[in-house]
Amino acid sequence: MEPTAHTSADGSLPVAVIGLGGIAQKAYLPVLGALPGLDLRLMTRDPGKLARIGHAYRVRHLFTDLDDVIASGIRAAFVHAPTELHHALVTRLLEADIDVLVDKPLSYSLTESRRMTELARERGRSLMVGFNRRYAPAYTQALDGPRDLIVLQKDRHAGTGDVRTIVLDDFIHLVDTLRMLAPRQADLDVHGRVVDGQLHHVVLRAAAPGFTGLAVMNRSGGSAGEVLQTAGADRRRDVVNLTDVTEHDGVPSLCRGSDWEPVGRRRGFEAMCLRFLDAVRTGERLDAGDALITHEWCEEIVTRLTAQPR
Repeated sequence: MEPTAHTSADGSLPVAVIGLGGIAQKAYLPVLGALPGLDLRLMTRDPGKLARIGHAYRVRHLFTDLDDVIASGIRAAFVHAPTELHHALVTRLLEADIDVLVDKPLSYSLTESRRMTELARERGRSLMVGFNRRYAPAYTQALDGPRDLIVLQKDRHAGTGDVRTIVLDDFIHLVDTLRMLAPRQADLDVHGRVVDGQLHHVVLRAAAPGFTGLAVMNRSGGSAGEVLQTAGADRRRDVVNLTDVTEHDGVPSLCRGSDWEPVGRRRGFEAMCLRFLDAVRTGERLDAGDALITHEWCEEIVTRLTAQPR
């Protein structure tokens, strides 16, 4: 097969992974490294890390410079660099007509998030935000059941921090999941504890006729974990850490996932990557507009938390 603007010489899809930190190594590379038909290119500014990870995944095309990655002919990019670099990296990639999947958040700045979303539209390119919970089987299955009441709680141990950073880096996952499961129109209420600029806990309530949803994060809890509870019509469903499901219909029934099932599949990364790559191959444009609404909710949460009386 002759190489085209969309494929390498062997017909595979040239895709870059930009930024090789924890999330790239734990969640994305195990998925991408196992998929057929990809011509992976890796980029990080750390030559030692680049060589080590490139060797582990048998990737030959290794880069420390973004322009060199783009010049290599990539068709799509997964961006896992620090959030502060997202705007510059994503903008450069979109301007080079490269489809992008970027870790959440798009940016700590809502203005920058809007600019990236609009640029992708102007260039006719896909821009996808890495909200893996939208693809986690135990969470997507909740869409098929009653959910008059939703309680989603995520705890951290000794994890207080700056309000904007915590909300945009971590609480954003709960906000997006609540949006996925809630009616399209809901009134928001925000409460939390902020001491000397450090966020200790936050509670988001989304309410609509016949529906109440709570997203709760405790940053100074005694343990770390995540629980989703959906209830209605005399039924309840609990999901612990995105995997173990207990159905309550008079008698609780535990449905544990297979110990042999890959973590990336159970936590939604595999399905999310496949969705993005399928769109790249077919030319479908994925719009970041819905993800942008989640960022707008987060901006409202930050505003309310920082404005509340001390």
